[in-house]
Amino acid sequence: MKMNKLESIFHIFYPKSCACCEANLIANETIICTNCRHDLSYFDNKDFIENQLSIIFKGRIPIKKAVAFFQFQKYGKAKNLIHQLKYQGRQEIGTLLGKWCVHQLKLKDVFNTVDYIIPVPLHKKKQRKRGYNQLTTFGKALSEELQIPYIESILIRSSFSKTQTYKNRFERFINTETKFEIIDTQLFENKHVLLIDDVITTGATIESCCKELIRSENIEISILTMAFTI
Repeated sequence: MKMNKLESIFHIFYPKSCACCEANLIANETIICTNCRHDLSYFDNKDFIENQLSIIFKGRIPIKKAVAFFQFQKYGKAKNLIHQLKYQGRQEIGTLLGKWCVHQLKLKDVFNTVDYIIPVPLHKKKQRKRGYNQLTTFGKALSEELQIPYIESILIRSSFSKTQTYKNRFERFINTETKFEIIDTQLFENKHVLLIDDVITTGATIESCCKELIRSENIEISILTMAFTI
């Protein structure tokens, strides 16, 4: 009880702010204020097989299921939230989104045949500069909630490219220089892999990852992204 009182007093003088709108959080709010939780635009996943996200991969790569949590809009709250995670060191946001995503979308049923969760990797130079991969806490939270192993070291990024955050859709699409490498093709043989990302726009990065992953014989790939650009 004493600790709760101390925390309440500390909160009065050093209030935490919402990662979406920067309003001060009240005592029972964590990371995101209640208003923003209700205002965030969810993506319509339909049946997780035929939706606006899965359509962009048709004829390009075989995707079993395609899932997005939020709609990503230029001036939307989801953009603010992911920006805080990606560039401001707010790794707790990844944990929140992973747990929230599983329960909101009932992903235990959606991904009940998945064997491994893997992230779109950062190049080692970029990760060293940033200090972390923004997908790590998200992936670990998914792993904990879904009881599926999370593996970071099998798929690596072998080419370095500048951030695509401020590029338009066409510029992202024509950026074909990103290369990935799978270290162990046997691990994913006859397995169902869930590939996770923060934001998908054209799907070019996911496509590059999948083209490398399908070197594993009889692999199945599903994708999950925090947000999809509408």
